[in-house]
Parts: sequence; C-alpha cells; structure tokens
Amino acid sequence: MPPKPERTLVVIDDDRLLCDTVRHGLIGLGVRVLTAHSGAEGLRLCAERPVDVVLLDQKLPDGDGISFCGPLLERNESAKIIFITAFPSFENAVQAIKVGAYDYLSKPFELGELSLTVNQALRTIDLEHVAQVQQYQGRRDSDRSVLWGGLPEVRRLVGLAAANAAPVLITGQTGTGKTLVAKAIHFQGHGADKAFIAVNCAAIPENLMEAELFGYEKGAFTGAVATVKGLFEMADGGTLFLDEIGEMPLHLQSKLLGALDDQQIRRLGGRTLKAVHARIITATNTDLATAVRERRFREDLYYRLSVMHIAVPPLRERLEDLPELCRGFISQIAPDQVLRLEAEELAALGAYAWPGNVRELRNIIERAILVRSSNSIYPSRLLGPALHADQPPNPTVAAAGPRPLEAVEREHIRATLCHFNGNQTHAAKALGISRSTLVRKLKRLGFSD
Repeated sequence: MPPKPERTLVVIDDDRLLCDTVRHGLIGLGVRVLTAHSGAEGLRLCAERPVDVVLLDQKLPDGDGISFCGPLLERNESAKIIFITAFPSFENAVQAIKVGAYDYLSKPFELGELSLTVNQALRTIDLEHVAQVQQYQGRRDSDRSVLWGGLPEVRRLVGLAAANAAPVLITGQTGTGKTLVAKAIHFQGHGADKAFIAVNCAAIPENLMEAELFGYEKGAFTGAVATVKGLFEMADGGTLFLDEIGEMPLHLQSKLLGALDDQQIRRLGGRTLKAVHARIITATNTDLATAVRERRFREDLYYRLSVMHIAVPPLRERLEDLPELCRGFISQIAPDQVLRLEAEELAALGAYAWPGNVRELRNIIERAILVRSSNSIYPSRLLGPALHADQPPNPTVAAAGPRPLEAVEREHIRATLCHFNGNQTHAAKALGISRSTLVRKLKRLGFSD
C-alpha cells in the first residue's frame, strides 16, 4: 500500500511568533506547516503546491484577509480556510463564511482548540474525497448498465423488474452479462440514487460469509475489535446483488431466507434485530432446480429468489448483436480514439463459438486495441486456432435440440479449459469464478484429475 500523502498547512500571518508557535504546536498531527507573512506570499505558496488547510489572518500588511479568500480557493479549491483574527465580531464571522471560509478562530486561541479545528478540517477533506469517489463510481456503473444489442425479452423483463422491488433471479452462462442486467434493473428503478452492492458468493470463504453479509458486533469473535456493518445494511434502500448464489452454504441459506421474509437482520454477536429494506437480485450459472432436487439448495429459498426470472442467452445465440457490442466496447475502452473494425473482421468473429461469451469478446477487443499498429483493429487474429477450418465444432454449439444445463456447463468448462491449454487459473478468470470454485465444479461434474 502506498504511503499516505503528507498534509500541508499554510499559515498566512504577519506575526512571526504566532507562525512559529503553530508550526511547533502541530507537529503531533503529522502536518507539514509552511508560513507566509503577507497575502501575496501566501498566494504564491498555494499556487506552487497542493494545500489542505490555510490559517488566514484577518488583517495583513497588503490587504484584508477576506479579499484573499477567493484567490486562495482558485489555486486550491479543496483547501479549508480557517480565519483567525484579534478583532472578532459576528459580522466578520458571517462575512468570512460567505466568502468560503471553513471555520473562524479568535486570537488568542489555545493550541488544543487549533489542533481540533485542523483535525476536523482534514477529516472533512477525507469525507469529501470518499463522496466524490462514490459519486464517480455511481456514474460509471450507471453508464455501464446500458444493455447493448437486441435482447428484446431481457429488456422487457428488466423494465418490469425495475418497476417493482420483487427479488430477481438472473441465469445464464458465465460471461453473458448477468451483472450488467442486475445494474440495469437497479439504475432504471426508483432507488437508482441508492447503493448498488455486489458480492460474489463463491469468492468469500465460507467461514467469513455470514460476517460479510450480516455484519458483527465488537467482540463477537476473535479479531472482532470493532462493530462492522454487513453488506445488507450497506445496501439498505438500494440493491444487494448476490452473484453465484448457488455457491452459498446451506446453513446461510436459511438465514438469507429469514432476512428476505422479515426484512430484518441480526449481526453476529448482536442481540437486536435491525430493519433493512434492500432489493435482492441474485445470479447463477448453474441449474438451481437441479441443486434443489439434490438438496444442495433450499427449495423455499429458490422460489423466494425467483419471483422474477431473467435468462440471459449466450453470445453464440445472438451473433447479430456483434457489431453493436464491438462498437460499444471500443467506445468504452478507447473513447477518444477513432478505430475501425472491418466487415471481414466481424464475419470472422461471427464464426467463433465464444465459450467465454460477452466477457471474452470484451477482452479480445481490449487486447486488439492494445496491440494495434494503426487505426484498424483485428481481434479475430487473437482467437487462436478456434477459427481454423479443421477445428472441431464446439460441443455446446453443435449439439442439436435441448440439453440438460449441467451437460452444457460441463462442455462449456471443458471448452474454456482447452482454450487456455488446461490452465485452471486463467480458465477460472475467464469464467468469472474463483479457482477454488472451478476445482469444486470439476469434481462435481466428474472431471478426472
């Protein structure tokens, strides 16, 4: 982890003794203190470097402190200005706040009071930064929730799901865009301005999953040194997206069912129930109906989660969407560049089986953009021998008529492993699951070691 950047505080005051006192008094805060004895000198310091906090005297040799507030914020817009004055008045305080001051201190002040005010200013900066990052992520997720291509039935069901708060189960092969469908439901719904919390149930160790979902109280177990909210509470008012729900352990399935029915959760080690109103969307690439018959998934939870069911088709069944998908990925990956994808390339891409579905297509487009030598890109050249005429057809494409989902999954995993020459780490990444989950699936589906 990179070291936390040093904070900088500038004192602008013609009282040199006060400047020295502040410098020595704030050593314990780990803040770099710079001093200036005029407004012009302070402006120069703030123009040369990022500044977090400014202590600005009301009376300076070259002007009134109020007049320097605007220019200081132009040079460091996120800086917090704390006015200091030996002539306090209500009018001065109001005027300082109006021109952008963060706080107001009267001389003489205690170093403890100053330290507390500076600490609060730094804390405010941190919280503003977190809020800006969250807003950016929300805008980015919203932008990426657009469904490209035809998918008329999926779009119809997404519209219906967005209009209510019923649980939704999204099924489809790995890489088909189930997470994108979940985001589309969230950002088209009434809670679009609330949190969208996504968690991969297969990526969390079984012994930690309950704490992650429901939170825990301080002292609930060894290492619980503080009270921590769970994902349900974080998603309150918004959406909790549980990907790979079929990997959730049985003992947690009953607790999830209780949370859905009662809209309440209890933290680990907690004694009280907390109301939560999170919209639940789940996704899986496995056949939950089969898992129910095999008693690996609770029947009552299955029906509770699948009030609405959206099946996302694999890419090989929607090849007419390839042009729009390619254009969309190019615009996402290289928004400021004009790149060409010739008709011959699209035809070549249409001849491929796409075992990794839309996710594989995006990765191929991104690689083609990175290795290009002109404004034209050639993603089909990165697909390897799968396009050769003597390549045997993909079993999942060649099979005629309906097949059990488990058989399709077995062949899909086999094709993906072949694509990566048996490398389980790379195959798991392309499938969108952890390597441990892939190993469990291989054993369940009867693959030999």
